[in-house]
Amino acid sequence: MILFKAEAQLETSAATTGRADSYWLRLPATGLCFLVFGIVAFILGLLVLPALGLIHRDQRLRRRLARSVIAAGMRGFVYFMRAVRVLDFTFKGREQLGAPGQMIVANHPTLIDVIFLLGFTRQATCIVKSSLFANIFTRGALRAADYIPNAPTDEMVVRAERELRDGQSLVIFPEGTRTVRGRALELQRGAANIALRGASALTPVYISCEPPTLSKHEPWYRIPARRAQFTLHVGSDIDMAPFRASPLPKGSRQLNAQLSKLFENAAIERDSRV
Repeated sequence: MILFKAEAQLETSAATTGRADSYWLRLPATGLCFLVFGIVAFILGLLVLPALGLIHRDQRLRRRLARSVIAAGMRGFVYFMRAVRVLDFTFKGREQLGAPGQMIVANHPTLIDVIFLLGFTRQATCIVKSSLFANIFTRGALRAADYIPNAPTDEMVVRAERELRDGQSLVIFPEGTRTVRGRALELQRGAANIALRGASALTPVYISCEPPTLSKHEPWYRIPARRAQFTLHVGSDIDMAPFRASPLPKGSRQLNAQLSKLFENAAIERDSRV
């Protein structure tokens, strides 16, 4: 009862400065979430996932188990963030994710988009910044799951194609970095190239976050005045046959243009509703 009264008083006070929805409780909760994520990632990478190598000698089985553990951890982290009222989310069509050879492409408005996608996609791999393989908190988990570094580019493309042909799902952000709000999307053609080379299905996921938070160049402590609402919507698969009928360079340019149009239209529709 005392906690509820204190929270109500904080919200009343915060409302006068434009900060509501338990702002002064969400601020330390956000810091707690970053701390929890770092600790859990470190423990998984240092102790839990390496232990799989001692229990199972088969490399494919170890990779499968590692990805399952990471996915479960990320799902749990999403629900933890919601439980401490840092965010809320809606994920429409998530049951469509995780098909063999499926390539999942998404826009990238926030720092934590990949946590949603890997957490709710069955047995997915992803392309991540190569620098994270040297990070003490993340390198163990990334190597155990055999995720794909984004450099060098030629090796990235070959590995991504091999994973797709091997029946793995692949998560990729075609922009290559987080979206800059208010700026037109600039998709890298590499995603379209990989899709045409090896994907059995190409599935877009449209992500929005209102009010914006954890955007590019934005520090974690600059939280919005009210709790962020994440909306993830799985779109219809893109028919790649017309693009595969052309030579690969031309087909990838055309597919990249189609992806850009889809995400731009989704952004326009979203902004019209806000």
